[in-house]
Amino acid sequence: MEINFVGLACALATFFGIWWGHVSVRKIEREVVNLWIPTVGALLLGGAFLTASFLTSNLALSAASGILAVTLFWDALEIAVRQPRRIIRGEAPANPNNPRHARILAQYPAATTVDLHEHEPIGRQYTPQEIAAMKERAA
Repeated sequence: MEINFVGLACALATFFGIWWGHVSVRKIEREVVNLWIPTVGALLLGGAFLTASFLTSNLALSAASGILAVTLFWDALEIAVRQPRRIIRGEAPANPNNPRHARILAQYPAATTVDLHEHEPIGRQYTPQEIAAMKERAA
């Protein structure tokens, strides 16, 4: 009997790809002024992993590389489009020290520096009034 590591490689690639992607997208969006630079970097790195997935003969490495490639392509979309929209809508905190975020804070009234994920859970969805009160307390 031969041990098959493909499932383990896929699980690890998925877990670490999503974890690293989530953390890095939030950090990059918060700190970087020109988002096209990390977006292109994620696309290039994703392309490199995709190429590796096609060229390697090891099934576990090929699968893990393919998963990381798709994750990086998704991260590029998150960096360039989706996370900035969250900042504009006030769903993610803006960094007032970042000139791009300072413009967003000045232009969009829903944008906020308050991290709405930093609160105690109450077992139900917060009402719009409770969210507004959290923003007022933090300001």
